Order: sequence, then structure tokens, then C-alpha cells
Amino acid sequence: MKSLSRLIAFLKPYQGSITLSMVLLVCLVMTDLSIPRLIQTLIDTGIRQRDMNIILNISLIMLGLTLLSALLTVSSMLIAVRVSNKVAADIRRATFVQTQSFSFGNLDRLQTGQLLTRMTSDITQIGQLIFQTMRSFVRAPLMILGSLVLLAITNWQVALMMAVLMPAAIGVFFLYAAKAQPLFMQVQKKLSRLNTILQENLAGVRLIKAFVRADHESNRFGTANVNLMDQSIKVDRMLAFLLPTLRLLVNLGFVAVIWFGGIQVIDGSLTVGELVALNNYIFWALFPLINLGMMVGFISSADASAQRVFEVLDSQPEVQESPNAIAIPKMKGKVALEQVSFSYGNTRNEMVLENIDLRVNPGEKVAFVGATGSGKSTLINLIPRFYDVSQGKILIDEKDVKEITLDSLRKEIGVVLQESVLFSGSISENIRYGNSEATDEEVVSAAKTAQAHDFIMGFPDGYDTWIGQRGVNLSGGQKQRLAIARALLIDPSILILDDSTSSVDLETEAKLRDALNDFMKNRTTFMIAQRISSVMDADRIVVLDRGRIVGTGTHRELLDTNQIYREIYQSQMGIDGGFAQ
Repeated sequence: MKSLSRLIAFLKPYQGSITLSMVLLVCLVMTDLSIPRLIQTLIDTGIRQRDMNIILNISLIMLGLTLLSALLTVSSMLIAVRVSNKVAADIRRATFVQTQSFSFGNLDRLQTGQLLTRMTSDITQIGQLIFQTMRSFVRAPLMILGSLVLLAITNWQVALMMAVLMPAAIGVFFLYAAKAQPLFMQVQKKLSRLNTILQENLAGVRLIKAFVRADHESNRFGTANVNLMDQSIKVDRMLAFLLPTLRLLVNLGFVAVIWFGGIQVIDGSLTVGELVALNNYIFWALFPLINLGMMVGFISSADASAQRVFEVLDSQPEVQESPNAIAIPKMKGKVALEQVSFSYGNTRNEMVLENIDLRVNPGEKVAFVGATGSGKSTLINLIPRFYDVSQGKILIDEKDVKEITLDSLRKEIGVVLQESVLFSGSISENIRYGNSEATDEEVVSAAKTAQAHDFIMGFPDGYDTWIGQRGVNLSGGQKQRLAIARALLIDPSILILDDSTSSVDLETEAKLRDALNDFMKNRTTFMIAQRISSVMDADRIVVLDRGRIVGTGTHRELLDTNQIYREIYQSQMGIDGGFAQ
């Protein structure tokens, strides 16, 4: 339960409310435990002496205590609801903020489905645990302790019997709790797997239909669903023995009190009222354990959830900002990669990039070509420090990127990634995503450069057109052009275009290329494109093969000197021999 103890830090801001709740619960326990004593007096004095005044007075007092108990219960519950929901919101906010600090490497390891599960169902479980803790888990020990004290005051011989039953009941409770926790951890893992498959299917439903893979995905989901069901059954099967065991111990306590107390009543050393009170105290001492037993599964599940949430909160971004990092107001755009090598997860025996040496002057347009998996996207992801190099270093304007603050570094780099991610909101809001202060004229200008203005104005609402989740109501080419406009609007010193026109038709791409050429003047530009025609006019083309630079030069130079580039060119242009001019 170590993870649960770490929740204390999130509870500190609500110490006042928690203290008030504790005071109310103490009052509630005192109120509830006073009723058996009143029943004892009612029987031994009122009924035995046939005194209606005593019966009436005690009945009225019991009615008042019952109403007070209800009021205390409602008040403490309202406080528990408020605190538990606020703490859950705080944890959810902290987890979300932490994920925003993650580098690409962290996100590679913590998949989307897992993060969704941890930020939704896991944190909901934690919130419910806090609520139950402020109610049952605090009230139960107080009720048990108070009952045992009053039990000993009423009849110490009966209290001795509880010295045997109580440790046995508590031992059973903790034994099952210890066994249930790892099983619930497996339940949460299988739930994460199910959520991952569900998230993938909802995001890729069109692809599934296009490739007629509904049956395959149904089987994949079915397998994960059955695995979750089997694990849940395994947990419930174990917990099915807990409650009967605890009830058996409670009933043994009642039997012992009736037997032993009955003998004392017959002997005259115990009154009937005291025997009834003893039974009530036994009930209040052991019944909370049954309630806790019913919640063993919930406690173990919440502990597993807390472990998973704190795994996210404890994860440190793989890309860390140096304490001495400096902010740079504006870049010239000079970039140098010196002996750069990189591997995912720092497994040096599987280098994705090896010994990359490259120097790019301000305003130069550099294109990368190569087969799929040659390391093109990985290389450009190192420049804005989405990943850190495994070996070597990257310099911008003669400064190591590790010595530059991440915010100032990335604000000067406009990036258009392979996947054009858009958010639900208007077209204008999406273009302004990196520059919320941009004027309408600047937004339109960026859209015109990205060849997006015409199709935007084709919508009835123009720039106010609402974009569905992930841009579902736009074509691939339209999404790419909006992503380009978004990158242009931040007025970057360095522009990175990672296969950003793959879904754009040739005619539009030609117009876009001409418009971008004007924008790229005096800006350092890195381009990746599958079509050679998109990069032929680059100042320099870098050919990558298996993570190494195997050629660099202009289009003409590479046609003359580089076999790999020549083969790519010939395969795309359909040329069997000779070179195009």
C-alpha cells in the first residue's frame, strides 16, 4: 500500500476539510455507540420497573440521537465528496501536466491507450478510495475501538473473547488484501490493453473498413476482452471466500456472547439489558470489518491504480533542460551536426543514425532522401530536441541545443510532422495554434502561402469553419496545408517539413513549392519528401542509407555521382537510362 500513502501530499491542501470531517465522524461514532447504552437502561430500568416516563424519555433521546446521526452522516459525506473530487481533479491535472513535459521517447513507451486509462479510470478509482477512506476507512477503526472500550467496561470477560476473534478477523482482512493487490494490477494492465485496441479502432475505423479487417479487429478486441474477463473472474473468485469467512467470525462472536452472557444472566451476574448492549457492541466491533472486507477488492484495485498513476508522475522527461540553459531571442539558423549517433532507448547495438556530420548555413534549403527506415525523420526530430542524441552534438548558431531553453529553441523552429494533427475547433484556431496573438491578416497570409485559402473560403463559414476531431471533415491534403500554414504563422528561423505534401496533388504542390520558396528566403529549411520532384531545387540534397550519409550535393551532382540517388530518381521518373536535364 506504499502508493496509497503517497496520496497524502495531494491531501495537504484540504487539511481543514479533512479535520472537520474527522471531528464529525468522531461525533457520529459517539452518537451511534451511545444508543446501546440507552437500550440497556431502557430494558433494565424502564421496562423492568414498568416506568413509562423513563421509557418515553429514553425513546425521545434515542430519536434525537438518530436524527443527529443522520445529520452528521450527511455532513461528513458532503465533505468527503468535495475533497475526493477535488483531489482527483488535482491528480488528473498533475498527470496531464506531466505528460505535456514528456519527450517523444516517453510517449513511445507510455502508449496513448495506457495514458488514457491512467488519467480516467485509474484516477477515478483513487478519488473513490479517498471518499471511502474519509467515510468507511476512518469510521470503522473508530467504531471498533469505541465498541471494544465499552465492551470491556460492560463486561471484561466477554471482552477477552474478542481478544481472540478480532486479531483473527483483522488477519483475514489483510491476508486477502495482500493477495488481491497484484491480481488487480493485472486487471488494470489488461484494461489498458483493451483501451489501446479500442482507441486504435476508433481512430482507424475508416482504414479497417477500407481493408475489410472488421473480423480481424473484432477477434483482436475479443481476445483482449476475454483476457480482462478471465482476470476479473480470478480476482472475484478469490474474494468470494472473504466475506463468508468474516461473517463466520462475526457469528462466532454473537454465539459466544449469547452463550457466555446467557449463563451470567441466569446466574444473576449480568442483566438482560447488559446482554443486549453486549450484542450491540459485538456487532459494532465486527460489522465494520465485514464492510471493509467487502471493499478489499476496491482497496487493492485503487492501490494498483495509484501505482500506475504515480508511474506517470514519477517518469522524468528523457529530454531534460539544463539548469544553465539560456533563452535565445532570435536565431540566425546556422545548424551543425557533429558525429551524431542515435538509437531509440539508448540501445547502442541498434543505432538508427551513425556518425552524422552535417553543416547547414543560414538560409540554406537542405533536403533528405532515402529509403523508408533510413533515418530521415529521426534526424530532423533531433534538431528541436524531440529526442536527444545518443552520441555527438547538435549546434545552432554555434550553441549546443542542450544549452538552449526548450521553449526558445522550439519557438524558433516551425515543424510540420508526417502526421498532420489538428484539434477540434475552428480553422482559424488551428492555424493560430502556435501564435495565438496573430492578426486575421497574418492568418490569411499564412493560409495563402500554404495554398489553403481557396478551399477554406469554399466552406460556408470560411475561417470559422469547425474542424471535427483530428480533422475528420477534411481531406489529407487539406489537413497538410493547414499544418503548413500553422508552422509558417510562427515566423520560424528554421523550418522543418517532414513529407508534408504527400497528400497534395501535383498541381497544388507546384504552387505551394513556388510560394514556399519566397517564404524560405533567409530561413534555414529542412525537407523530407517521397517525391524527388519536390526536392530537386534544394540547395543541397543529403542521401541517407541505413542511418548513414552516403551522398550530398545538388540534384545534378548526385545524379552524376550517387548510385542510390540515381536509382530513386529513375524509379520515380520512369527513366531506364540517361539523366534528365
